[in-house]
Amino acid sequence: MSPRTSTPHEIVERTLELSRADGCAVLADEHSSTNLRWAGNALTTNGVTRGRSLTVVATVDGKQGTACGVISRSAVTAADLEPLVRAAEAAAREAGPAEDAQPLVGGPAASADFTDAPAETSSDVFAEFAPALGESFRQARDGGRELYGFAHHEVVSTYLGTSTGLRLRHDQPTGTLELNAKSAGTTAAAARSAWTGRATRDFTDVDPRELDAELARRLSWAERRVELPAGRYETLLPPTAVADLLIYQMWSSAARDAVEGRTVFSKAGKDNDDASRPGAGTRLGERLSELPLTLRSDPRAPGLECAPFVVAHTSGDDASVFDNGLPLAPTEWLRDGVLNRLVTTRHSAALTGLPVAPGIDNLLLDAGGSRSLDEMVAASGHDGPALLLTCLWYIREVDPATLLLTGLTRDGVYLVENGEVVGEVNNFRFNESPVDLLSRAVEAGRTERTLPREWSDYFTRAAMPALRIPDFNMSSVSRGV
Repeated sequence: MSPRTSTPHEIVERTLELSRADGCAVLADEHSSTNLRWAGNALTTNGVTRGRSLTVVATVDGKQGTACGVISRSAVTAADLEPLVRAAEAAAREAGPAEDAQPLVGGPAASADFTDAPAETSSDVFAEFAPALGESFRQARDGGRELYGFAHHEVVSTYLGTSTGLRLRHDQPTGTLELNAKSAGTTAAAARSAWTGRATRDFTDVDPRELDAELARRLSWAERRVELPAGRYETLLPPTAVADLLIYQMWSSAARDAVEGRTVFSKAGKDNDDASRPGAGTRLGERLSELPLTLRSDPRAPGLECAPFVVAHTSGDDASVFDNGLPLAPTEWLRDGVLNRLVTTRHSAALTGLPVAPGIDNLLLDAGGSRSLDEMVAASGHDGPALLLTCLWYIREVDPATLLLTGLTRDGVYLVENGEVVGEVNNFRFNESPVDLLSRAVEAGRTERTLPREWSDYFTRAAMPALRIPDFNMSSVSRGV
């Protein structure tokens, strides 16, 4: 093996050979990405990047229990391996016993593709998209619009090996498109803007011309401006906004935190709880919505495929490095409106008595609805003004006990009267809990793949319906957004 360059699987094997710890797990991640950026109906930049990172998990058994040291580095070559391994081992010896210690996951011989070269992306991924983008520029220019945005595609090949014999590999493609349209000109009308986005695996299913046409429609809605005060309004949350709220809910659903009374999924009164009952003190089994909502994750969901095994570079309330390589299965977090699962590692599952249910890198909400967002708009605003949102941003937690979140609307809030969009209104700050919203939702539309606007840097694989909320809390008017 060359001291300067090595294949990912060789790095994994060499790292395991160098280890003197009682146990060792190695994650080698090969990254490649490509992007396009544009402004004012013209491409501005494009580029391709490559990178490598390595995480070494060393475990040391002692009289007090198993200690763990985790060290991650980027741009690793073969010459860096021994210092990295020794640093992980030193960190383990200096640490106290790891609370989440479990036997490292074992496995069969190496998977068939473990020694294959990593998958890579290139500008070729835009072979069909780029010409269509050029046509959308011409289309927008003819319509008096200017398009701004970017397209990004990344492939991460993860190689996992353990001293217990596990050899796994996963290739994860991730693509995102964000597109803004602005009215051309120097008058006040130029302040009009609209946004849309898409998540994709390979850009073959994204047509920027269709997206530009949708943005043109939104800009036409914004030709009339209406000022509304803060208050509670019938509100249509599009799939992207629903995704952002439920992703935050998912990140807040660790079973141990709920059992210990720290989250919205903790039961308020425990007097009648049998302390020996699995999950005692949680809201598991409680109905959270009258709609037949099923919130689920599935590593093999079509179009949203993700790693079918645990990939954990650090330990926390909802993940454990000791679980690396643990197989993942379809999991229903909410089943027909009832809370069915909370996130557990092997360690927290043993503490709470609940089934092992690791987090999975996608999220889907099914409700059996068939209506499109346009059809839901046609049924809105007949008993008073209703609002159609574009997206949410700057979402922050206010109260973990209720999962009360605050944030802002962005890039278009539209007024609906008697089933028609009649103008654009000002932006708002909102205060809502996603758990409470599920209990008040009166309609869910058709589930579709969507790009979460707020969390697109962290979580892109989502499929959601639009939700109708009869009394969404717009707590104050937001100026200058």
